[in-house]
Amino acid sequence: MTELPGRTPHTPIAVNIEMWFEGDFVSRIEQAAALGFPAIELWTWRDKDLAAGGEALRKHGMTATQFTAWGFGQQVNHPDFPVQDFVAEIEAACAAAALLPGCEMMTVVGGDNIPGLSKEQMHAALIEKLRAAVPVLEAKRKMVILEPMNPYNHPGHCLYGSADGVAICQAVNSPWVRLNWDLFHMQRYEGNLIDNLEMHREWIGYVQFADSPGRNEPSTGEVNYSEVFKRCRELMLPVPFGAECLPLGGDARRAAERLYQVDLASA
Repeated sequence: MTELPGRTPHTPIAVNIEMWFEGDFVSRIEQAAALGFPAIELWTWRDKDLAAGGEALRKHGMTATQFTAWGFGQQVNHPDFPVQDFVAEIEAACAAAALLPGCEMMTVVGGDNIPGLSKEQMHAALIEKLRAAVPVLEAKRKMVILEPMNPYNHPGHCLYGSADGVAICQAVNSPWVRLNWDLFHMQRYEGNLIDNLEMHREWIGYVQFADSPGRNEPSTGEVNYSEVFKRCRELMLPVPFGAECLPLGGDARRAAERLYQVDLASA
């Protein structure tokens, strides 16, 4: 097995340092570098020394792809949530992204169901916030990637699957708002991965993956990731892809080796 299994032969990978490693921000970057990964992704940013992390990434010739600008906290999908508060947070996230080499995207999570509101009302509120953030995104040259979830891992959420995710992007109508197309969530919610990738390719800003149903690395579940990776490359989807998966048994090196073999077979 290669000494640097994170240096996959065909599909560049951004390893999710929150799920793969332990320690502070810089330590996790060092662990990713030791496995050969060319890029990382992360979740929260306010709890990290981004300047130190950016320096560590540059030292190893690595980049960051994206982080979570808006997670499961305040309900951005509530009509009464102030638009200006959301826009201000996106502006702060753009400044944070500028500290990390290569970081041009940030994930937004749509929010859980709100009692008394229909899905249509919640989506309309989300569309309003995203539209308001577009001038900031355009000025800063950053992209929001909206992430649909799945009801098994995230019950009671307001946004599942490709159809609703694409409809929201269409309503926002900006090249600065696309989807974080997490293949794990898409498999659990609707399956038919390759056809849906082909149908909705123009709305995909970023691809994440984990095998289903355990959310571990490829080759540990039901998805033929060699074929999926191959088709993703043929569709010229943006790379790196995000390895938002839990190493089986907590063994990061073994997970990277499995990922390397899956990608090798995708030629």
